[in-house]
Amino acid sequence: MRLGDIKVKLENKKWTEEQFFTIREEVLNHWPTGKNLNLKDSVDYLKKVPDHKSFPKKLAKAKEEKITLAQPRAGVALIEEHIELLTYLQNQGEADLLPSTIDSYTRQNRYDECEIGIRESRLTGRSLLNGFPAVNHGVHGCRKVFEAVNLPLQARHGTPDGRLLAEIIHASGWTSNEGGGISYNIPYAKSVPIEKTLLDWQYCDRLVGFYEEQGVSINREPFGPLTGTLVPPSTSNAVAILEALLAAEQGVKNITVGYGQCGNLIQDVAALRALEEQVTDYLNYFGYKDVFITTVFHQWMGGFPQDESKAFGVISNGAATAALAGATKVIVKTPHEAIGIPTKEANGQGIRATKMTLNLLRGQRLPMSKELATEIAIIKAETKCMIDKIVEIGKGDLAIGTVKGFEMGIIDIPFAPSKYNAGKMMPARDNDGAVRYLMFGNLPFTEELREFNIKKLEDRGRYENRSVGFQMTVDDIFAVGKGRLVGRPEGIR
Repeated sequence: MRLGDIKVKLENKKWTEEQFFTIREEVLNHWPTGKNLNLKDSVDYLKKVPDHKSFPKKLAKAKEEKITLAQPRAGVALIEEHIELLTYLQNQGEADLLPSTIDSYTRQNRYDECEIGIRESRLTGRSLLNGFPAVNHGVHGCRKVFEAVNLPLQARHGTPDGRLLAEIIHASGWTSNEGGGISYNIPYAKSVPIEKTLLDWQYCDRLVGFYEEQGVSINREPFGPLTGTLVPPSTSNAVAILEALLAAEQGVKNITVGYGQCGNLIQDVAALRALEEQVTDYLNYFGYKDVFITTVFHQWMGGFPQDESKAFGVISNGAATAALAGATKVIVKTPHEAIGIPTKEANGQGIRATKMTLNLLRGQRLPMSKELATEIAIIKAETKCMIDKIVEIGKGDLAIGTVKGFEMGIIDIPFAPSKYNAGKMMPARDNDGAVRYLMFGNLPFTEELREFNIKKLEDRGRYENRSVGFQMTVDDIFAVGKGRLVGRPEGIR
């Protein structure tokens, strides 16, 4: 990345202010709403954000009180309609935290097409964008949204290059931003080099680090579910830990690490607990001892049943798992997941169903058992194999190691569109519905870990009277939509 005589090369090293502010000139000129964006004005505005509208402060309070907050996804094209939607989710939906899901054109930095979508939405009276085009609305529009609601706001998107988006939303009082150089590239894009997204998200994290230096706390959240389809916990945990470490190097002090529900209660609880413990250990090991960690549990990200009553069952199951795991917040699904973009009423129903489950389970945690302890140990061991190999091949530099690691298939995300992902690893469920490694590709696991995964899948094969293979994976992908967790052959319960 170069501008004039200033060059930022990829390495896990905190950007200097000269590097950051030189690149920033280029970033702000990408679209008119970024021009003349004044950081001093942004800092002054953020310092006036009340505690109840601060993402970091609300998360810290929830963690202290050991409660799980509920947050939906939502976003439409026009400012007034977006305010109406968020206000409904706040008041009638009873959300604890608010999102602004960003539209797909913004995610690809196609702001001209956003303008067309905004114009057509005004003409037709309905949103023709699948989210809120924050960059096009600029600081003025995004502050209008922030000032109209009474809860913290977060941008949720999927943007490989979210630098201008980050500038605008933070300047507008939005105190959380989701994403990372791995999690918003590999599962979302086909041809974007990892080197580029790591650099672009170093910028986003350095921006947050700059705010921290001015006394303003902003939350960052790596995207845990990745492709959301049969992602083994150790794979998503490894990515979350890497992104947390990369963010911490740029000065981020408040990080929420996430995990997407796989469906087996013990494995899901183990995954979230292992993630929180292990990310803390790695942060301490690398010297980032002042980072505040919270967790987010994403309700089921795969195919949903079309029947709304059955969909509520899936939602409530996810809410219960989040509570029993001790997640700081849960990302809520809606009963319209199998149909398309939900109405605000359906979105509100999903939040209220989640909140009811959370309230009933408040204070309860899944107690430690032999099975839970074993699962935590397995997930930690698999994750450690990947992280430690990344450190080794990067010669201590996590950014360089990450690029090499994906080239070598040391981390391999299932069903990802990116050509920079090896695509050699394949998952499948074991007989109890836990997600295991069916094909290891180039994962650097010990023989003991390989044997554990193989044995678990062979147990399922014997139960179903079939060979262990890819057909299990195919059956598992469609199982929940058909009303069960494990994709059994016809006639097998």
